[in-house]
Amino acid sequence: MTRLTVRQKMGFGIFDLGGNMLFTVLGFWSINFLTDTVGLAAALAGAAVMLSTIWDAVTDPVMGYVSDRTHSRWGRRRPYLLFGALPMMLSLWFFFTSPDYFGQSSQSFLFMWAALALMLVKTASTILNIPYSSLTPELTDDYHERSTLNGYRFGFAVFGTMLGAAAVQPIVDTVKNKLAAGHNVSITDPAAAEQLMQYQKTGFSVLGLILGAVFAVVSLLCFFGTKEKTRNIVMPKEGFFPTYRAVFRNRPFVILFCTYALHIVALTFLQSILVYYTEYVYQKPEMTTLAMLMLLVTAMVFIPVSVLVSKKIGKKFTYQICFAILGSACLLIFFLGHILGPNFFLAMMVYGGIGIGFNYVAPFAMVPDTIEYDAVKTGERKEGAYYGMWTFISKLGAALAAFLLGIILSVGAYVPHAVQSDSAILAIRIIIGPLPALIFCAAIILVQRYPLDEKTFNELIKGK
Repeated sequence: MTRLTVRQKMGFGIFDLGGNMLFTVLGFWSINFLTDTVGLAAALAGAAVMLSTIWDAVTDPVMGYVSDRTHSRWGRRRPYLLFGALPMMLSLWFFFTSPDYFGQSSQSFLFMWAALALMLVKTASTILNIPYSSLTPELTDDYHERSTLNGYRFGFAVFGTMLGAAAVQPIVDTVKNKLAAGHNVSITDPAAAEQLMQYQKTGFSVLGLILGAVFAVVSLLCFFGTKEKTRNIVMPKEGFFPTYRAVFRNRPFVILFCTYALHIVALTFLQSILVYYTEYVYQKPEMTTLAMLMLLVTAMVFIPVSVLVSKKIGKKFTYQICFAILGSACLLIFFLGHILGPNFFLAMMVYGGIGIGFNYVAPFAMVPDTIEYDAVKTGERKEGAYYGMWTFISKLGAALAAFLLGIILSVGAYVPHAVQSDSAILAIRIIIGPLPALIFCAAIILVQRYPLDEKTFNELIKGK
């Protein structure tokens, strides 16, 4: 059993500050940025996000296959943290730089640009995230140490999520206001709306560059702060498709895999619609950052609690607690949020934050156990293949949710920067309420079938 130092755990964990920052910024803001800043229709924005995420999902298994077969003096996974940092920074800046300089603004052009720019971001993310996720079983094979390691990871993840949630509006507004002041443009003048929109686009471009730089730095810190343990590894010998067919013969992984797909679909609905809910249900767009921070600060507090709970009752039941809390929060918001007002909604952010805190550690501590199960059964280690498929299904779920969100908003007759119709408000409420709640309920039922508890896992390891 490999025990890790605090320095190694922090070196590993800090990467997810950047990973979850990106996940949060894209999850909360990408569709809203495309509809309300770039000017792309909601259905087309959802379709662009869906296409890029499907592309992302397809490249994940390829990256997993490649990293499983990588040989270098830095190991199998870490080289990608070193060489993927700069492409990540540049691609994130490119996406958040509105394509005005092309001199075209047709919906078809904006759609193609959005899909391409997001594909570049997702490809750079894949090059970093798949090898990084595959590091967990490379660093330790201890059952509880993996939970602790992922506790560090998701402690940093919450900081990254908070950064992604809190930084967007302040950075964009600061740049916008400074440019307006420098050109003597009043931010309250309706006649200056077009000029202010250009300043807002510049603000998003600066945002992309700053967040990209942060992601690049934490990738390098992870590279220098970790070291893959030396061991005799039997490299996979199968080709690409036989490798992934073998993955689906692993029953514990398949159950967890399908559960996580449901988890991501529901969470994507919640992330993407939050900005719309605060702006159009309460007419308080400035409330978005506060709501996100209350959600995420609570989550940060409950991450270590979830680790302790996991050690007492097991990872599976801890994961089910997450779904139960989030599902009930969604239903309460749907039935009471528009009646009881912003303060009730903020209280639900705190309650939902408990569920988010329980959502971070459990699934990512369970995946290495399913990989170890396969390694014992087959004698081969295919961490990259597993994590490639893991992120494949999560991104496919996110793609489906983004597409459906755009469709539901369009069917509800959503119009950017306008007083919304009753049908549009209902669409927003459905997306934040019963839709994710039903999915979380299905996840509770499915994960109940997961068979690897602590006793089963330890017996498996002893039998190696």
